[in-house]
Amino acid sequence: MEYKMRPDPGVEDNFTYSRYEMPIADGVIAVAYYRIEGEIVILVHTEVPFEYSGQGIGSLLAQGVFDAIRQSGHKVRPICPFMAKFAVRHSEYRDMVVW
Repeated sequence: MEYKMRPDPGVEDNFTYSRYEMPIADGVIAVAYYRIEGEIVILVHTEVPFEYSGQGIGSLLAQGVFDAIRQSGHKVRPICPFMAKFAVRHSEYRDMVVW
């Protein structure tokens, strides 16, 4: 399946499940799980459904997650390998990353 990019994919924080969610298709979402320690959001795991892999969805999700965390005023510790690579490759988020 191919993802048809929406103008604003709309990453939402689902507090109940401690994850950020981004809709992909009807009832299908990409997610980034987190836990909070003090003022730091720790990104622990990212999931994009296999049939949508390789289409840049993970990067769109990561950008939305980092933007949402920035807006919240928190710092971020990306221990998820995907999110850690994203943080290293995107210097615009360097000021909010704590290793």
